Amino acid sequence: MKKIMFCGGGSAGHVMPNIALARELEGKFETEYMGTEGIEYTICRSEGIKFFTFSAPKLVRGKIFANLSIPAQLKRSVDEAKNILLREKPCLLFCKGGYVSLPPALAAKKLGIPVLTHESDLSPGLANKIISRFALATLTSFPETAEKFARGRYCGSPIRREARRGSRARAMEKFGLDARPTVLVFGGGSGSKAINAALREKIKDICAEYNVLHVCGKGNKIDAKVYGYVQAEFIADIGEAYACADCAVARAGSNSAFELITNGIPTLFIPLENGATRGDQVKNAEYFAKAGLCRILREKELSPEKLKEKIFELMGDRQLKNNLKDFNPPRGNERIVAEIERAAIHSKMG
Repeated sequence: MKKIMFCGGGSAGHVMPNIALARELEGKFETEYMGTEGIEYTICRSEGIKFFTFSAPKLVRGKIFANLSIPAQLKRSVDEAKNILLREKPCLLFCKGGYVSLPPALAAKKLGIPVLTHESDLSPGLANKIISRFALATLTSFPETAEKFARGRYCGSPIRREARRGSRARAMEKFGLDARPTVLVFGGGSGSKAINAALREKIKDICAEYNVLHVCGKGNKIDAKVYGYVQAEFIADIGEAYACADCAVARAGSNSAFELITNGIPTLFIPLENGATRGDQVKNAEYFAKAGLCRILREKELSPEKLKEKIFELMGDRQLKNNLKDFNPPRGNERIVAEIERAAIHSKMG
């Protein structure tokens, strides 16, 4: 059985889609994963996926001197990745973008192993700009993004099976929610300090009308005895959270944005924007807002009172709810899996 190696990490958004795709390839190919000892290691270990570690340098935006050692680190990282690929002999490397994907992709290029990569965001990331120069194809979540690559192909966003809405009644019972509408709030894999703080400042006012299911991130739970306020550090089966959500407040990472919109959940996106990002979440949110599929609150405008006001407005936005009902984006899994299978079958490696 041919072997496919996945890579990507640094955030859950780079890892979870890979796992969703690996599951769909089970029985057809042997799948493995390579990455750093970061979040990808933790997630893959919990999923029982065979994992190989290497180091990967990360560009620190806005800090020139912090990046002076990157060339030497990258060379060492590529050598580590090369040793893994030589030992495991995959017929294909599938990258999900991000700095963790770059060393394996460069190593695969040296070894003649075919590379496929996927860009989740509307604006291409630096790693995928480099990888796309020699990849068989760069698959994209947004149709417009495919036009920015020489061999770009629009496939859509890979949606996890567990990201599909589950039973509302079962979810409400599990989280201890009453019959009132529920606001789902989350800020990415590790939570958001800014969103957490603003929400908690007005949690009593919001919970006077609604339930709040708050995915606050590891180590961020507080002692708050407010009726209707439920905290969770992390929810593995996110489909259960989506099942009981009448609206949501979230960051605008591509994967979670597509999940929320595909599930028809009216969402207030508060995109991450600071000197450490390239502004990808802002562009993702603006894309969906232009199509009438979400609302946006810029982080510089975030305050406890403004967040409360926007949540109440979101709950009553009938036009947004109707727009979401009419929106039917392609689920990218099938198209991406077809590209992987085609490349793997024609590969002379492995």
